Amino acid sequence: MDRFRLRPYQVIVGGFLLLILLGACLLSLPFASRAPGSVPFGDCLFTATSAVCVTGLIVRDTATTWTLFGQGVLLVLIQIGGMGVVTMALMLSFFSGRKIGLMQRVLMRETISAPQVGGIVRLTRFILISTAAIEGAGALLLLPSFWRAFGFSRGLWYAVFHAVSAFCNAGFDLMGVREPYSSMTTFAQDPLVNLALIALITLGGLGFLVWNDIKTNGLHWKRYRVQTKLVLTVSLALVLIPAIAFYALELQTYGAGERVLPALFQSVTLRTAGFNSADLGSFSDTGKVTMILWMLVGGSPGSTAGGLKTTTLAVLYLALWAVVRRRENTEAFGRRFPEETARSAMALLVLYLTLFISTGMLISRVEGLPLLTCLFETASAVGTVGVTLGITPSLGPLSRALLMGLMFFGRASALTLIYAAQPFRPTGVGKLPEEKITVG
Repeated sequence: MDRFRLRPYQVIVGGFLLLILLGACLLSLPFASRAPGSVPFGDCLFTATSAVCVTGLIVRDTATTWTLFGQGVLLVLIQIGGMGVVTMALMLSFFSGRKIGLMQRVLMRETISAPQVGGIVRLTRFILISTAAIEGAGALLLLPSFWRAFGFSRGLWYAVFHAVSAFCNAGFDLMGVREPYSSMTTFAQDPLVNLALIALITLGGLGFLVWNDIKTNGLHWKRYRVQTKLVLTVSLALVLIPAIAFYALELQTYGAGERVLPALFQSVTLRTAGFNSADLGSFSDTGKVTMILWMLVGGSPGSTAGGLKTTTLAVLYLALWAVVRRRENTEAFGRRFPEETARSAMALLVLYLTLFISTGMLISRVEGLPLLTCLFETASAVGTVGVTLGITPSLGPLSRALLMGLMFFGRASALTLIYAAQPFRPTGVGKLPEEKITVG
């Protein structure tokens, strides 16, 4: 019977799939949409996939298409998708007083990429409490601006919705009431809204293990785990580099002082958040390629974000540095990494690049659209970012299906999907004869 028992990876993948299907069914109900009748199931399925995979690509404007019930469904899907299906299931177990078994602990470890099972329940409790506190604080910071713009009751709902969407790096917004698909462009010069969303996106994308490390060790850098040091270092670089580039080379329609917030906001939102406060279509090809590369990286392991991950990028460059220096091991901060880590990072890079490029080429061929525009969209999907050049609503069924596959791939994690598809783990310990080949 053991061979028929679901393994943790299969449970995680199955949970995401069931949640997407349930969300699509709820969104297809007549009272979930504003227009008479219901939205076609294909559009509901795409929207539910984007919400659960915390991406933000949409085929219908969120504010003008969905009723309060429909928006509420999206908010729940975003929250569960961002935190992870297993995390939310464990939260229900906490509240019901049920005992958390070994299987649940293993599932939670895989969900948040924890190094060990021990202490996982305590860590989960910390994650849930911290999430509620951060999203609540974010909503309070957003409330004054939204209150002035939309009135108290709608402003409160907008503050909560956007706080959850930003923290979960989802990128869904309700600003279509001003102009369809406008995202945060109407608040491009509002410091409170920009800084609040930047803080929420950053905290959500750092990863739960980084939070716990900082909570445990305070500001003592030397005590942090190597993963925490890599995440913080790479994340800072990935925010500053495009922010400086966007300020200097793009956004020329703004004055020198007015460019600061849009440049910083657009840099941060590339960490898989999906909002935009500037017209992305006005960016140069160089700017668009920069955004594509940054979107592919995504957030950090065990976070609400998807993508290749900051630690993967760090390991790849550290492995390159080791080759250049003719060092046997990949090293950082006085520690060496297992050879398997570098191999996994390289495999992930090849997978992401293959899927992103091949799917972009296929969509370009099928839809007759410029290749760069399609690559921007596929990078946004596989990185679960959600920023767009505006082509998603006009795509045909095949292209939408491809984007849904990329979103699921980016959120569920490539290695999780691969391990879930394997029926058995290899048990052989023998090795083939070694023979060297020339590379480079």
